[in-house]
Amino acid sequence: MAEIALDDVTKVYPDGTRAVSSLSLEIPDGSLVVLVGPSGCGKTTLLRMVAGLETITAGVIRIGDRVVNALAPRDRDVAMVFQNYALYPHMSVYDNMAFSLKLRRVASGEIERRVLGAARTLGLTDQLAKKPRHLSGGQRQRVAMGRAIVREPQVFLMDEPLSNLDAKLRVQMRAEIGRIQHRVGVTTMYVTHDQTEAMTLGDLVAVMRHGVLQQVDGPQALYERPRNLFVAGFIGSPAMNLVEATVTAADGDLWVEFGGTRLHVDDEAAAKRPALMTWVGKNVVLGIRPEDMEDASLAGDVPEQRRLSAAVDLREEMGSEAYVYFTLDAPAVLTEDTKELAADVGIETLEGLEESAAQRRTTFVARLSSRSRAREGGQVTVAVDTRALHFFDPETGESIYGSDHR
Repeated sequence: MAEIALDDVTKVYPDGTRAVSSLSLEIPDGSLVVLVGPSGCGKTTLLRMVAGLETITAGVIRIGDRVVNALAPRDRDVAMVFQNYALYPHMSVYDNMAFSLKLRRVASGEIERRVLGAARTLGLTDQLAKKPRHLSGGQRQRVAMGRAIVREPQVFLMDEPLSNLDAKLRVQMRAEIGRIQHRVGVTTMYVTHDQTEAMTLGDLVAVMRHGVLQQVDGPQALYERPRNLFVAGFIGSPAMNLVEATVTAADGDLWVEFGGTRLHVDDEAAAKRPALMTWVGKNVVLGIRPEDMEDASLAGDVPEQRRLSAAVDLREEMGSEAYVYFTLDAPAVLTEDTKELAADVGIETLEGLEESAAQRRTTFVARLSSRSRAREGGQVTVAVDTRALHFFDPETGESIYGSDHR
């Protein structure tokens, strides 16, 4: 096992495209770090540079105590798992897993030890004699992982290994990958576009945008304390609600006003964001996560200063909960950050954001209990957890926290 250290790593292609810019990241020995971000953000390019499949333009890559910039892929002691399984169809599971060891002339007894050990870890012991065509998608992905495990590398590199699986199997394999990685204990870089996958798998999650590292942190810290508007909007499902608002003060308390609603900024939230006092009388971007709202009729005695009312546009049933959509007469947040986040979801979402901004309206979604009686065409009053409000500088997109707005 070995740590991975990236120091000011840059990749610029011959046509001038800058895929990765001065990226520095340390991945502790034995940990699993997930690289996540929109399509084209440079995460796969970064993985391929660590593997040696892409040359770096500038910077240093270390694996353990070795600088590997000039080393060929075979000399870096890494093993890759790709989204396509790339199994040899004419070989058995055993032979697929053993193939790279045979090429390296590893002794047959050692090959058997490694393959059987990996098969036990992956639950493939009963499948070793089968050909890939007789396996399910999840079993094929396990074989691809087994092929990496038997090499006993210092580093695993995984490039969207679950993207070809259906949703149910993806959830199952996600849990298995986490379990296996912690059991094997090999330092792992894992690339995905799926932020749910990133949050559930990673010891650390690194969010990228346009080849620039936006934030690296533990999943919960990333969720609770995003560094900027882009990270806040990318992490969380459904995405954080964002609206233009104004910070005001009265009787020593902070308030935030938008679309005819006035919410009290809880003392706990204000204490975490001392710089918010400097924004009194100014516009900010207010963020409220869907799960930080609940149906006020189910929440007991909710003070007016935590209530938000609107007409329901749509209700989506999700089993134990419901997503309730409503529109506020407040300007939607239209910045380069929010446009990119919307475009990543789909062109229709981007067009909807631009239309809402032009009409000075904002669509919110609340993640409510299925017991909520909110229905399409009716009214809903939600109780907002004002301890969990988020605030951003509308010009820079940076989160407003301490005296330096961080």
